Amino acid sequence: MIPSEKSAAVKRGLSEAFGVTEVEDIQRMTRGLSSDLVFRIVVKGAPYLLRVMTRIDERKDPVRIFACMKAAAEAGLAPRLWHTNMEDGISIMDFVEAAPFPVQEALVRIPAVLKRLHALPRFPKTFNFVTAHNGFIWRLRGANLLPKGEVEEAFERYAQLCAVYPRVDSNMVSSHMDLKPENILFDGKRVWLVDWDAAFVNDRYFDLAVVANFVVTDDAEEKAYLCEYFGQSADEYQRARFFLMRQVLHMMSAAVFLLLASAGKVVEPGEKLPAFREFHERIWAGEVNLADNAMKSVYGGVHWRQLVENMRHERFEEALRIVSEKHRGEEGGQQLFPAAAFSGAQ
Repeated sequence: MIPSEKSAAVKRGLSEAFGVTEVEDIQRMTRGLSSDLVFRIVVKGAPYLLRVMTRIDERKDPVRIFACMKAAAEAGLAPRLWHTNMEDGISIMDFVEAAPFPVQEALVRIPAVLKRLHALPRFPKTFNFVTAHNGFIWRLRGANLLPKGEVEEAFERYAQLCAVYPRVDSNMVSSHMDLKPENILFDGKRVWLVDWDAAFVNDRYFDLAVVANFVVTDDAEEKAYLCEYFGQSADEYQRARFFLMRQVLHMMSAAVFLLLASAGKVVEPGEKLPAFREFHERIWAGEVNLADNAMKSVYGGVHWRQLVENMRHERFEEALRIVSEKHRGEEGGQQLFPAAAFSGAQ
């Protein structure tokens, strides 16, 4: 079950952590899109989680990943770490027995967890939006997977967003960046964040936007969600940044999942897609397996349709105006997203 080339490293880890070299039970956990092998193991009668990295490279860097995981564990945001081996990509941590996590409870609890995460000392590396845009977003524009007129309309508005959204140093924080339901565990008392492969320094609104896909369903819930995070009612500027970052996330999710699933095929028309809210409720309930190519295509299409609808809404223009006016006249200001790359994307 454990790859032979990793077996000796796992035995060493068990010995260092628990004084044994064999487990009493091992079960493969198969949910998720990660290339890592994840196991529930039992040692001395207690359950733990064993994670084995099968690929180690610049993107899957155990030095960065384990540093983020360790910082989160020491802050009580991630399960306790018992062992890490950066050379072989091995980690052993407490196993969290997950309990049902009602969305209305998550709406209150998760913003408080994010606030604590974002207050940590900054993680080792900053997320590179240039690489993300070149690898997925600009590729989507020329992939001929979606109606041409719709693509040009959406990318014209996206270019406006990129040109306006600023990089503000105080908003660049330690971020998890992959807070889908399977990475948010509730044990009945506490919320735990797991799987730190995507963790970097990023704009605080990115994590907020990811979670909002699952727990925020209307304007009132958005206000309550942001109030829990900021400790007071969010002002119009904070809500504008949040709204714009949600559109960035829609664009990134659409690009990643449509390109992964398409194999060069045109995406089905939008009317055949489930509603955004309905589909995310199913994901929260554990009813959707995004490892399935058909589901990847649906998920990408759902995000694309939501993006197009939101960019046609008056709130999009208003958010652009609010953020632009806030930073007008600032010298030496930087944009967070690579707007300049847009003009050359084909």
